Amino acid sequence: MEFEGYCVKCREKREITEGEVKETANGRRMAQGTCPNCGTKVTRFLPKADK
Repeated sequence: MEFEGYCVKCREKREITEGEVKETANGRRMAQGTCPNCGTKVTRFLPKADK
């Protein structure tokens, strides 16, 4: 899946490559992948899913 997140190392918004949706320990959804420029892990929190 493709998401856009903020890379802390590059200090810019980047497209998250190889992104996957995960859930935190407290139940929040997040997209997590790697930055295409530097390879750092990039995380973006997603809105609540409609049920």
